[in-house]
Amino acid sequence: MNGRLVAGGIVVTAVLAGAAIWWLQVYAFYAPVVFGPQEEIRLTPITGGAPEAIIAEGPQGIDAESSPLRFRACFTTPLSLALLTETYAIHETPTPTVGPGWFDCYDAGVIDAGLKSGEAVAFMAEHDIHPGVDRVVAVFGDGRAYAWHQLNDEMKD
Repeated sequence: MNGRLVAGGIVVTAVLAGAAIWWLQVYAFYAPVVFGPQEEIRLTPITGGAPEAIIAEGPQGIDAESSPLRFRACFTTPLSLALLTETYAIHETPTPTVGPGWFDCYDAGVIDAGLKSGEAVAFMAEHDIHPGVDRVVAVFGDGRAYAWHQLNDEMKD
């Protein structure tokens, strides 16, 4: 009988630990991003220099202090892809990072498919927004836009 109690205790502990780890990864630490002055969506001009704020309507975002890679944002912009591509630097290796399922305006699979098909274009938003991490913005032809953080080449080596 003692063996069953010990085994049962181990199983219950493992299930509770697994549930806690899952909750911490999916829900904990995330906080809404407040977009306002000095916290706008910015893109880096082709000519270089400091990133410039663009028109971003209805931005929604999440971020976490626990990792610079947890940032995700969704918004729309009235700026055309033609204007954006003539003005701002293209990001050559965009890799949308998967976000938590409950942040349903952001879908890395849809963004990635749009980038691969040419329906969307990725721009360098801000290089080294955190050391070794870039902010990337993908814009679709209909104005839907998404932002995320990804490791840059400095961290991949």
